[in-house]
Amino acid sequence: MRHETDGDDAHTRDLSRRTFLSIAAAGAIAAGCDPVSLASESPAEGQSAPRLRWGVVGTGNIANSMAGVIRASEGAELSAVSSRRMETAREYADRHDVPHAFDSWAQMLVSEVVDAIYVATPTSAREEICLAAAANGKHVLGEKPFASAHSVSRIVEACLENDVAFMDGTHFPHHPRTADIQTRREELVGTTWSVGSVFQFNLGNRSNIRYNRDLEPMGAIGDAGWYNMRAAYEYLPAGVELEGASAFLRRDEETGAVIGGSGALQFAGGATSTWTCGFDSGVMISDVRIAGTDGVIYIDDFLYQNADGSADFTLRRGRSSDTVRVESTKPGAVLMFEDMAAAAADPTLRRRWMTATERTQTLLDAVWEAGLENEGA
Repeated sequence: MRHETDGDDAHTRDLSRRTFLSIAAAGAIAAGCDPVSLASESPAEGQSAPRLRWGVVGTGNIANSMAGVIRASEGAELSAVSSRRMETAREYADRHDVPHAFDSWAQMLVSEVVDAIYVATPTSAREEICLAAAANGKHVLGEKPFASAHSVSRIVEACLENDVAFMDGTHFPHHPRTADIQTRREELVGTTWSVGSVFQFNLGNRSNIRYNRDLEPMGAIGDAGWYNMRAAYEYLPAGVELEGASAFLRRDEETGAVIGGSGALQFAGGATSTWTCGFDSGVMISDVRIAGTDGVIYIDDFLYQNADGSADFTLRRGRSSDTVRVESTKPGAVLMFEDMAAAAADPTLRRRWMTATERTQTLLDAVWEAGLENEGA
């Protein structure tokens, strides 16, 4: 059986999400607790979206895929691109109709043609560029993962000092399905005690940078495992404190890169999160299970949405099983750039996204260290 979300709720999400999120974030900050990572769509009716001119650092696959996403986002303009070689930058600019090309990200950061920077580089180069962007007064959206929680802290501090927004490039928290589950979780499944997630796919091409231990030190744990950690952060009750982590890593025999892993996180109060990720799966799977005292929420393909922008989850209580559809006219990736524009315009919206990045990276560091310890045992 399929149910659509309540019409009044959908109306609030579709037309007044900016106002709602501003109030929610301000209230959470005033209360001294972690703001919930609520998704947002467009500004409230009657408000014009701030227009950000984006500069992209990097011309790889992710940078190319995000070019169309930026163009589809309200209040976003793809203004510039930088690469180590001007030829590559110009190829990207020609392909995506970008007016400005640079062969140095440093030159792009000091230019007057961009307001915000999308850092689509390997992990090893990410912190330096994020810090430089903040120092030049540019808002920062950095791909994930980051080198460490300490690295994230330095980026956050720089962005706060320079009064710019910072966000990581995780899409699914920005889709209204995430906010819908967060706000109704106790109503739907009672006290949540477990989040289980799987994200695995096949990446057999060893020339991919994710097999390069210098560029991507954590391999599959950083690349795919980031989403497992973010699922735990988004779907467990807000503010739960990590008490322990376990992890087992799998390495590629040829390159030594980590190509998969499994483990568990233990939180204060008894909540847990189990996870599995990998590059060596025969099929792509990205599922989340949220278990509570009264029921279970199951999200098939939690990283993706339907073709029309909507997204589903299954609610199981007792012997009943219902599919709930959360409507949206836009996918999470587009909404991410719109949320970034909102955070650039309104400083009260920034802290929750920074906190989400900090907490996700902290969980990632914990499982990485646990995995390395098991290898050395």
